[in-house]
Amino acid sequence: MNEVFAFVLRHGYSVLFVWVFAEQLGLPVPAIPILLAAGALAGAGKMSFAAVLGLAVVAALAGDSVWYEIGRRRGGQVLNFLCRISLEPDSCVRRTEDIYAKHGVRALVVAKFIPGFSTAAPPLAGAFRMKLTRFLGFDALGALLWAGTFAGLGYIFSDQLESVAANATRLGGWLLAIVFGSLAAYVGWKFLHRQMFIRKLRIARISAVELKKRMDAGEEIIIVDLRQSLDFEAVPSTIPGAMLMSPDELDEHHDAIPRDREVVLYCT
Repeated sequence: MNEVFAFVLRHGYSVLFVWVFAEQLGLPVPAIPILLAAGALAGAGKMSFAAVLGLAVVAALAGDSVWYEIGRRRGGQVLNFLCRISLEPDSCVRRTEDIYAKHGVRALVVAKFIPGFSTAAPPLAGAFRMKLTRFLGFDALGALLWAGTFAGLGYIFSDQLESVAANATRLGGWLLAIVFGSLAAYVGWKFLHRQMFIRKLRIARISAVELKKRMDAGEEIIIVDLRQSLDFEAVPSTIPGAMLMSPDELDEHHDAIPRDREVVLYCT
């Protein structure tokens, strides 16, 4: 953390803006340490707290506006791409749309506190044609809350952060080894878990082409469309004869699905 303090102090407000902007674009450069360091420097009287908040909010809005415009132009393809490169691609789309469907525009206020949702929320807002002024208003409120929380913690606990930084410096390479070792173990476990999930899923998967052939051949197949309401807004068409049921309703109303024929579950 000492290096972070020195880096922020040496390059001033420009590094804060660029760092936050880069994180909001999706680059793997966490902005929380920079916000904490900037807040601590403001607490020590070496930076302006108001300027720190203002620059962080503007940088976050700039990055989010880029994703909003991409989402408006490219639609759900952007969300699928972002989820494909996440650690949990198989549930990312559903989880993201669940949050957005439940909270609507208010989700933008807390999006930056939810890992993965921070980058996905702006293009999702664009994909579903949220008005730009409405998006900017709620996104700015969320950015202010996010930046204010971490810069404020740095401001309040500036003395304690300097002590933590000194201890971290003494640990040196051991601390880095522990951090990166833990991260590698987490990513490895997620990868293994996903491969096991995909292996099980392949056993019972049917392609769209194969399903169409069997339907054209007159086979009686029950199709359950499990897409969320947001998916219908983006693509309102569905497979003819499919039962419409949200994933949340599946446990409660599964008895409505006939068991005397083959059942195909369809989702995003």
